Amino acid sequence: MTDNDEILFKEEERQAGPAPGTAEEPWKILIVDDEADVHSVTVYMLSGQEYHGRAFGFLHAYSAEEAKAVLREHDDIAVILLDVVMETDDSGLQLVRHIREELRNLAVRIILRTGQPGKAPAAKVILEYDIDDYKEKTELTLEKMLVTIVSALRSYSFITTIEDNRQGLKRIIEASSDIFERQSLQKLGCGVLSQLTAILQLRKDAVYSHASGLAASGIKGRSIVLAATGEFCEFVERPIEDVRGETVHKALDRARSRAHGFYCEDGKCAWYFKSRTGSENFLYFEVGRELDENDHDLLELFFTNVSLAFDNLFLNKGIEDTQKEVIFHIAETMECRSAETGSHVRRVSEYVRLMALKYGLPEEEAEMLKIASTAHDLGKIGIPDSILNKPGPLTPAEFEVIKSHVRRGYELLSRSTSPIIQTAARIVLLHHERWDGNGYPQGLREEEIHVHGRIVAVADVFDALSNKRVYHEAWNWDQVFAHFLEESGRHFDPCLVDILLENREEFMAIWEQYHDECGVCYTAREAARDGANRPE
Repeated sequence: MTDNDEILFKEEERQAGPAPGTAEEPWKILIVDDEADVHSVTVYMLSGQEYHGRAFGFLHAYSAEEAKAVLREHDDIAVILLDVVMETDDSGLQLVRHIREELRNLAVRIILRTGQPGKAPAAKVILEYDIDDYKEKTELTLEKMLVTIVSALRSYSFITTIEDNRQGLKRIIEASSDIFERQSLQKLGCGVLSQLTAILQLRKDAVYSHASGLAASGIKGRSIVLAATGEFCEFVERPIEDVRGETVHKALDRARSRAHGFYCEDGKCAWYFKSRTGSENFLYFEVGRELDENDHDLLELFFTNVSLAFDNLFLNKGIEDTQKEVIFHIAETMECRSAETGSHVRRVSEYVRLMALKYGLPEEEAEMLKIASTAHDLGKIGIPDSILNKPGPLTPAEFEVIKSHVRRGYELLSRSTSPIIQTAARIVLLHHERWDGNGYPQGLREEEIHVHGRIVAVADVFDALSNKRVYHEAWNWDQVFAHFLEESGRHFDPCLVDILLENREEFMAIWEQYHDECGVCYTAREAARDGANRPE
């Protein structure tokens, strides 16, 4: 073989692409040896061989330092054929330590080859270094070389399969933790889709839909797309029937008809699940590769957890809806007893939600606070009408009776373990506390007062001043906002007052939307004008 032939041969060897007719990437085999002939002979002996339908691809390094550079570029090398003696008598052994201890690569199979066995005795090397085989170059005939490589590839394949499964299970655990934290259908749909993409490393063209149905009568509702990626993004919040493509609907129909609810063919996959509450759920996704048995196992585990997450969400939602209904009925009962405007509770709840969001509370907490705030005057149910609806000033004794509504309402709600009713109890107890400590019933001050109580205090007084009551006429907007500016740092949290003043148009818009016709002294059009005043 001439030098030119050898150079051309080595350039061809560096092309580590698949062999003709081979669809999968080749097994990467790194040859580390300072003798060029060893590289050429090794490639010649192994060229054209396959294992599990994958050809052998070769990478080359002529020193330990070159090998380190190759290893940095390729983290999926399956086998290293490593010479012991190169730059130094133990270059190969030091490279082994680098691979195992510094790179933390425990998967690659390392086969030591030496032409000078005396430099590195086999027994010592095998005991002290994490290698998989030790051969003298003279004993590696074609048959023995092939047996050695195939044995190493088999071990590498087992190790990587175990590691892939471990990573897959880790992703399942992380994904399950994420989806169980989702508190709405929209967010749960987004979470399932993103976690599924991470688990299988899918292309981001997938669609998630949910349809609620009446299981008792067998009547199904319309499927609405909750979350989507890629080409399906335009269909979010639209009926799934609007999604173009017969393939999508065919896959979903087939998933629905199967006992296990999963269908996958030609990279088009769909999953169907019916919750215990009768809600139907669909997942459609496209995969750029064929799913193997391990993928199916991971999907089955993931979908089991997703099913539990949906069941929990729907069951919790049912409980929350019941709790909300109870609180609303309580609020309606209070409105019937009070001579105040009928929409007071509704307006306060809307002010509270807006204030909470502007303050920076999460949307879920703001929504819960909105519902819970409707019960803020629950304790007044035990106050005599003669005091509750008295048009004139209260006597000191009557005011003490009024103040008792806080404790009475709190005691009615505080025994519940429901988060929303616990929040309502907290609001009832704290919404008459003052920032300066001169409120009741506990005389708390500043940050001692939970932010829920501070928010409702602002909303309640804002509505009381801006609407006609039995004991005063409605104030004009200038008077209302001037009062809050004056009481900032005394009655009210200064931060919340700033929010009110900076967003006054939005709060006024809520008043306009929910005001009572009989309880206002000027028209909605007048209220919308800058600086509009209510006549006294």
